[in-house]
Amino acid sequence: MLKTTKDKLALSLLPILIFSNLSLGADHPFQNVATQTSQEKLAPLSFTLKQAVDHALANNPDLQIAIERISHAEAQLGIALSAFYPQVTARASYENSNNPAQVFSMILAQRDFNANSIQDINNPGYRQNFRPEIIGRLSLFRGGQDYHQSKAAELGIDAAEFERSAVHNALIEAVTTSYYAYLAALEAQKVAQDSTHAITSELNQTQLKYDAGTVLKSDVLSLEVKLAEVQDAGIRAANGIELSKTSIANLLGLPSNQSFTILSPLSILTKPKLTTSFNDLLDLAMTERPEIKAAAKQVEIRVHQLKIEQGAYLPKVDAFVSYGQNSQHPGFSGQRDNVAVGVAAEMNLFSGFNTKQRISAAERKLAEVREMERKTKLAIEQEVKIALLKLEEALARLRVTEASVRAANEALRLVNEERRAGMVTVTRYIESEVARNKAQSNSIAAHYDALNAETALRKAIGDWK
Repeated sequence: MLKTTKDKLALSLLPILIFSNLSLGADHPFQNVATQTSQEKLAPLSFTLKQAVDHALANNPDLQIAIERISHAEAQLGIALSAFYPQVTARASYENSNNPAQVFSMILAQRDFNANSIQDINNPGYRQNFRPEIIGRLSLFRGGQDYHQSKAAELGIDAAEFERSAVHNALIEAVTTSYYAYLAALEAQKVAQDSTHAITSELNQTQLKYDAGTVLKSDVLSLEVKLAEVQDAGIRAANGIELSKTSIANLLGLPSNQSFTILSPLSILTKPKLTTSFNDLLDLAMTERPEIKAAAKQVEIRVHQLKIEQGAYLPKVDAFVSYGQNSQHPGFSGQRDNVAVGVAAEMNLFSGFNTKQRISAAERKLAEVREMERKTKLAIEQEVKIALLKLEEALARLRVTEASVRAANEALRLVNEERRAGMVTVTRYIESEVARNKAQSNSIAAHYDALNAETALRKAIGDWK
């Protein structure tokens, strides 16, 4: 392939660049090129909550794996249904023998028999036989095994669909929770920054007053302690932002070099409400959760698989037809063709207890999936109960924190007036301001906790299947 002028110029300069890099002690140029390629960034993206959910549903590998399992189950159904169609095979064989019985059979099949065909029947000599043929088989009855195999395959598709719905449901909850965690971390960082700014300002003024001899050293130290506390909160909030973004990137299936931003909602997030009883929620979960439906399908599959093994005790009946020719030389001749049509039945009388053990294994598998179904129901019942309790707790905390914000705002107003009148120290004022900021931070966290609890409850009842 011809190189462009630009490529030729780059190649001509490559030895010079290598020599200059080596002489200057630089890294190997090929390493730099590889590093630049690996660190090349894609065009930045931005996501609202809905856009993030839609992108995750289109790109998350877990959901794609579940979709592939559905396709696999559909292929398994095709395999099972193939047993109801005729099986046609083509075959060609060659024989050369001096066995009297085989030679005599070849002569008859080749339609060459006459009075002089075999002078000495015990020593007929060698004779060869070419036989091309087409064989067709059709299963008439296999103890119901083919029927139950096809039904189990159909149920396998349904089970795979429900498993995909379960992944879909869990994925939306995970994306939503990570989104709210990111917004909560942003709000916590903002509160920490406001507190840091306020305390830093007061610390600078107090330091000047201390230098002037109008305040005590303890006032300066108290403010430094308060500043360290809010700075620590800011560090944790910044780390929470990065952790949330990492979680979102993983759920959305984004590569490591893909930059993106999370867009805050345009409107104020609504407060969750709880208007449904536990029994109603549990009934809804037992009806809608795809995991329960998938478990029920697995039980039905095992029932059919048990019947497949039991069918081994029944006879099997096949119809067959064979069309071919026998000749001493390759080639086809309509005068030497042979046709065989028939029905064959067989029944296994003794298999060394193999059939019995296979049935026993199928019975144990059936008992196992029934217990798995019961376990799934118990787990979902527990999940609904825990989600409901957490939502009730979050709503109660939200009410308490909202009241604490109102009280903290009023306390700060009063302390500010007392400070202006010289009745309280600056430390007391800073404590009130920090308490107000902390109350606001707690209220914001409680709001997002309530939203996350609502999200978990919606997942628990199968709201996004």
